[in-house]
Amino acid sequence: MRFLRKYAFWVFLFCLVTALVSAPLPDTMRTRLADGFDQPVGKPDAEGYYISRGFRARYHMGEDWNGLEGGNSDLGKPVYATANGVVVLARNMRMSWGNLVIIRHIFLEERQIKTVDSVYAHLDKIFVLEGKQIVRGQQIGTIGTNRGMYVAHLHFEIRKNLSIGYNQRAFPKDLSNYYVPGAFIAQHRKLHGAGRSALVAVNTFNLDGQGAPTDALARSDSKRERAISSPSSSSSSLSSSASPSLTPPKKKEQFRVNRFSDLWNQ
Repeated sequence: MRFLRKYAFWVFLFCLVTALVSAPLPDTMRTRLADGFDQPVGKPDAEGYYISRGFRARYHMGEDWNGLEGGNSDLGKPVYATANGVVVLARNMRMSWGNLVIIRHIFLEERQIKTVDSVYAHLDKIFVLEGKQIVRGQQIGTIGTNRGMYVAHLHFEIRKNLSIGYNQRAFPKDLSNYYVPGAFIAQHRKLHGAGRSALVAVNTFNLDGQGAPTDALARSDSKRERAISSPSSSSSSLSSSASPSLTPPKKKEQFRVNRFSDLWNQ
């Protein structure tokens, strides 16, 4: 007992320092690496769907997926996550977006770690939460019309720039910020890194879309490569979940992932 009392403080200090050093940065989360990318409807190859409106730089930065039967025949049909990742936005953004989900994906390509956002717009319902870990092919919502503004379809994007959020006006609408979704998926159907995880930046955009609110991207890049781990070392950290506020976000509000609410946007 005398020995324990003598060294208790130093044991406690050692444990505290170890925990602080090993903990993820405040603006990062650990997520599974993508082991491949699939189409967001008719998984995995968009069976029963066609692209009614394609990618066009400076004008239309994604692909619109419609059911083969046309009209609103695909209203309420499932929308799936294109790859493993973490939800960084899941809210009704109103305007031309409607219900919007953005999922962040980290993957290995030519031995380098890369990150993209996949964007799912005009959803009828949202089934996922901000901060929620997502696996490829998981249903994240249903196809909608954005309150009757459009014929039912899914607007789908893949972005290089993690700072865009929902306001595209602040960023050039070109290939410096976006991928052509179909071409990107075709080139990334199967990837190395299955079962592994790494840190990925979150909270990289403001709700007004004016760039990244913090230096999360720069800080996470320096730690990300050495943070890749095996399934056994990261399984406990992949169960975190969170959700958006049920009230419309205030203009100019800084977007932040909320990991502790248990409600979702409807």
